[in-house]
Amino acid sequence: MTTLDVYYYPKCGTCRKALKHLQTAGYELRLHDLFEQAPSAGEIREWLERSGLEAKAFFNTSGEVYREQGLKDKLPKMDEADKIASLAGNGRLVKRPVVTDGTKLTVGYKEAEYNRVWPATGM
Repeated sequence: MTTLDVYYYPKCGTCRKALKHLQTAGYELRLHDLFEQAPSAGEIREWLERSGLEAKAFFNTSGEVYREQGLKDKLPKMDEADKIASLAGNGRLVKRPVVTDGTKLTVGYKEAEYNRVWPATGM
């Protein structure tokens, strides 16, 4: 059985939908609560490599902390290292869930993307 690392927030409805989808598809999940422990800068760099995405794709743009910190205006002026440091400094800034098997990675939850990237395992 394939084990996936899932970085999420337990009270997030989107995260709960994603977890249910992955469990139904037959994956074992290793859960990481983003609000209890933010990912390290090293983990975020690995996410960027695996996903091919820029750091800005990992920001929860609808979150309270994002708005409080005025990141809508600051983000375009920040370099990649500063963006990574911000994400590592506060797990509430991370768009969730982040799911990885150590090779592939998805950010957020879209059913069609999950069906493509995390197909049912046929347990």
